[in-house]
Amino acid sequence: MISPAGGSHHDRPRAAPSAQYRGRRGHWQPAGRRAGARGGALVLVATAPLAGCGGPFLLLPGGALEGTTAAIPDGWAFTDAVKTVQLETRPADPYSVNIWATAAGDHLYLHAGASRSTWVENIEADPDVRLRVDASIYELAAARVSGQEEFDHFSDAYERKYGRRPRNENVAEAYLFRLGAR
Repeated sequence: MISPAGGSHHDRPRAAPSAQYRGRRGHWQPAGRRAGARGGALVLVATAPLAGCGGPFLLLPGGALEGTTAAIPDGWAFTDAVKTVQLETRPADPYSVNIWATAAGDHLYLHAGASRSTWVENIEADPDVRLRVDASIYELAAARVSGQEEFDHFSDAYERKYGRRPRNENVAEAYLFRLGAR
């Protein structure tokens, strides 16, 4: 290949050997790329022990949630200002995740789409859950929504809050749970 200057791309000056290394496929790559991969792995290894300490950590599930138990509110509109909440399922052996929650009317909903996640399986085995919003813990029961009209009402609220509609809006195929008093 001829470069615009008239020479081959092989004629370009290379960085000092300490600033590059030969990658897996034999191509020269900047040393920073290799260091970045190591740095990311180091951060993951350093933060992994934190995942087992109480609630969920980023995408990793956790155990029992900590916070102050609060009375169930008359409405959940205040959760519109909170993007992510924490859900605890399986009271005998707590399992918690970070999740989006959507208020619609007087109800609060959790949506898993068509994914049969661990938290969905736990709710189907035992509907008692705990929900943390900021520092408050609410002891609730989850009930799967089976009516398309209620699902559509939820979908409208979901779109207002998150700027897009849920991926799967067929109530027969998606897991949508309404939270309420035990």
